[in-house]
Amino acid sequence: MSHGFEVTAPKGPPAPDNPMIARLAKVLEWLNKAIVRLSMVAMLLTAFILTYSVVTRYLFKVPTDWQDEASVFMLIGVTFFSAAYVQSFRGHIGIEVLSSILPPAINRFRLLMVDIISAMFCLFFSWKSWTLFHEAWVDGQTTSSTFAPPLWIPYAMMAAGMTLLSLQIVIQVFAAITNKREAA
Repeated sequence: MSHGFEVTAPKGPPAPDNPMIARLAKVLEWLNKAIVRLSMVAMLLTAFILTYSVVTRYLFKVPTDWQDEASVFMLIGVTFFSAAYVQSFRGHIGIEVLSSILPPAINRFRLLMVDIISAMFCLFFSWKSWTLFHEAWVDGQTTSSTFAPPLWIPYAMMAAGMTLLSLQIVIQVFAAITNKREAA
């Protein structure tokens, strides 16, 4: 169990036994790490934009109409794009009390079922996100503000992030099914 006080960085999941799944997992791991680095930069940029907005509005009385949407768009991207990285470490909120009292075989089955249900939900969410992106792109939808950025931007980030999360979960499901170490 973890309580949020670990000093060392968590190690990723073991490489899957199946060579094809292991290659896919390695590519996704590399992509997730690159996205997390970009997400860190986006978080810093968001903090800078919001700080700039506060300073210019309150000290210089200069209105800014773009900073809220730019910040929200970046936070949407950070949230959805980093979800697959977090899932690769099983870092999402979970009920750890069950894993500590269940026998290992039943716990593996429980994790597999949770992953399958999560994959189904995330795949549906991805599909709906891609349809939102397509509608926003085709219809030229924008926000209702005076800045009016196109809505396909956050929808594309949401759809791509959910697709990566879905792929991460599907890889974990296939790894759990095909791994010989866990079955033993």
